[in-house]
Amino acid sequence: MNYDYKALSEKYGTPLYMYNFDYISNRYTTLKEAFSGKKSLINYAVKANSNLSVISHLANMGAGADCVSIGEVRRAIDAGVAPYRIIFSGVGKRDDEIKEALEKDILLLNLESEAEMKRVEMVATALGKKARISIRVNPNIDPQTHPYISTGLHENKFGVEIDMAKRMYIYAKKSEFLDPVGIHFHIGSQLTKLSPIREACDIVSDLVRSLKAIKIDIKFFDVGGGIGVVYDDEVTITAEEYTQAIFQSTKGLDLTLLCEPGRYMVANAGAFFTKVLYEKINGSKRFVIVDGAMNDLIRPSLYDAYHKIEALGIDGDTSKADVVGPVCESGDFFGKNVDLPPLAHNDLLVIHSAGAYGFTMASNYNTRAKPAEVALEEGKDRLIRRRESYEDQVRLELEYLK
Repeated sequence: MNYDYKALSEKYGTPLYMYNFDYISNRYTTLKEAFSGKKSLINYAVKANSNLSVISHLANMGAGADCVSIGEVRRAIDAGVAPYRIIFSGVGKRDDEIKEALEKDILLLNLESEAEMKRVEMVATALGKKARISIRVNPNIDPQTHPYISTGLHENKFGVEIDMAKRMYIYAKKSEFLDPVGIHFHIGSQLTKLSPIREACDIVSDLVRSLKAIKIDIKFFDVGGGIGVVYDDEVTITAEEYTQAIFQSTKGLDLTLLCEPGRYMVANAGAFFTKVLYEKINGSKRFVIVDGAMNDLIRPSLYDAYHKIEALGIDGDTSKADVVGPVCESGDFFGKNVDLPPLAHNDLLVIHSAGAYGFTMASNYNTRAKPAEVALEEGKDRLIRRRESYEDQVRLELEYLK
C-alpha cells in the first residue's frame, strides 16, 4: 500500500512517527504460522513500542504481552490483552508491583533472583494467593550482538545460573504460595545468528528434563525474544529457522512454547519523519540540521545504531553530511557521513526502521515536546498519539510553583 508521506507529514507536522499496521499484522501472522502444530503464545515485548493502539492491534490478533514494569502491565490490560496472556519480567520489582500483578491474576511473574523469589513468596503469602512463576535462566551463551543488548552472559545483570535455578525450583515446589510452572531465558536482542539460540534452547531444555524427573512440572517454555531485523545489510534468521531450532531442542517435552518478539514485530513497521531547517558548512564538514533530535530518537546517539536516512522526492548529486538536531549535545545526531543531495528548508527526510525503541525511549530533554504518532492501515491514516504540548510537559509542576 502506497502512502503520500509528504502530505501526511504536512497534515500531522514534524517530527513525526508513522507505523504501518499492515506490516505488523504480516509479521505476527508469519511468526504464528511458524509455530503451527505446537502449543504456543506470542507475547509482544511492550517495551519496543508501547503505544496503546499498537498493543491493541496485536492483542486483537491473539498476542499476549511481555511487560517489564507494572505500567506496561496496565498498558497491556488497557489495550485489551487478557491477563492470562501477560508475563511480568524485569530484575527489580517492588512489593507493590508484585502485589498488583498477583491481584490482576496475570499468567506469570518471571523471576530473576533468589531474593526476588522470597519477596514474591512473602507478598503472595500476605495475599493468601498462590503465585505462578517462571525463573529466568542464564545459559551463559554469547549472543554475538551489541554488548548493550546482550543479556545471557554471566557478566550481565539478568537471570540466574543453572545450579541456582535448580535450587530455586526445588524451593518453589515446596512452597505453599509459589507455583513454578514456567522457565525462561533471553540471551539478547537483534540476534542474526541461529547457533546461539539453538545452544541456549538445548541447555534450558536439558534443565527442564531434569526438573520433570523430580516432579517439577514445567508447562511454559519461554525462549524470550531477540530475532534480528534488517537495519542495513544484515542477514537475519527466518521465523521457520527460529521455530525449528526450538522444536528440535524441546522434542518429546509437553510444553507451551512462548516467545517475546518486540523489534521483530515493529522496527521496520515504523519510520521517523523530520524536516530540514537548513544546511551548514564548517570548513569541509557539511551538516544538515533538522527539526527532530536525539530526544525523539536516541538510538544513534545511545548505541551508535545505524538507521537508513533518505531525502523524499529530492534528486541531485549527493555528498557526505551529518544529520543533526537542535539539542545542545554533540551526541545529537541521526547519522554521520550520510550521502544526501543538496537540501533546502522544509525538505523532508525519512529515518527508516524506527518503529522499535524509538518513541518509547523519547524524552523531554531541552523541554522539547514528544512527537505525534500515526497509524497507517489499509490505505488510511489515523492519529494514535497527539503531539505533546508545552502545557502537557509542565502540568505536573505548575501547581507546586511558588
